[in-house]
Amino acid sequence: MQASATTQVLSEALDYIQKFNGKTIVVKYGGNAMTDDSLKRQFARDIVMMHLVGMQPIVVHGGGPQIEDMLSRLKIESSFVDGLRVTDTATMEVVQMVLGGSVNQEIVATINAQGGRAVGLNGKDGNLLRATQLAPEIGHVGEITEINTELLSTLTRDNFIPVIAPIGVGADGEPYNINADIAAGALAGALNAEKLLLLTNTPGILDASGETISEIDATGIQQLIDAGTINAGMLPKVECALGALRAGTHTVQIVDGRVPHSVLLEILTDSGVGTQIFAD
Repeated sequence: MQASATTQVLSEALDYIQKFNGKTIVVKYGGNAMTDDSLKRQFARDIVMMHLVGMQPIVVHGGGPQIEDMLSRLKIESSFVDGLRVTDTATMEVVQMVLGGSVNQEIVATINAQGGRAVGLNGKDGNLLRATQLAPEIGHVGEITEINTELLSTLTRDNFIPVIAPIGVGADGEPYNINADIAAGALAGALNAEKLLLLTNTPGILDASGETISEIDATGIQQLIDAGTINAGMLPKVECALGALRAGTHTVQIVDGRVPHSVLLEILTDSGVGTQIFAD
């Protein structure tokens, strides 16, 4: 029975491997998948597997809990406005140290330990993420104005897996803290990615009765927003998904990162483990 089930899974996977061969898939990595050691290794293996079967994964990562921990250790107070961390000069230094340093390096090392060819980047490298200040009252928080897609195309063409810390760079070289979901959506749109996967700590988008929605189009999502069905925590991810679809990404998956091997299950099986959003 087990052999038969395995054969079925492999048969399903073959169709998707053929479909997504050579396609860019942007994965926003965050939540429990970034803090649980077992899930970290499984995520890395999923990314390596995607690469080995011919896909072009690009990882964009967050690191909110790690930043919060370092700020606490340094006795730097932290606050948020509309879900965005107020980032003064001292906080920006910590963000760069944690996101662009320890977190990014750990992800790269974990992927490479599983046989991958990951390379770590932040938005300042090669002017990858050009940005401008979002609002003076929240400090060094940026919005992306331009993406150097040529740099990423060069890396993926040479069989590297880019792992990107969402730190932008301004016209005068000043750094900006960019929300990881927003950065992933902007990258997916700029690259005309086949898929954008957003790993979360929830099963996906829920309907009014609390059931997970497996598939929905952009119009349906807008109707849920207008009806107030989508909770405040999920709303930024949904808006990011809609922006990516408008920019040319084919589909967006909001995936439960707490599920082992959730990335492969979403990409290579019929059932998936989250909510798929597609353009109208």
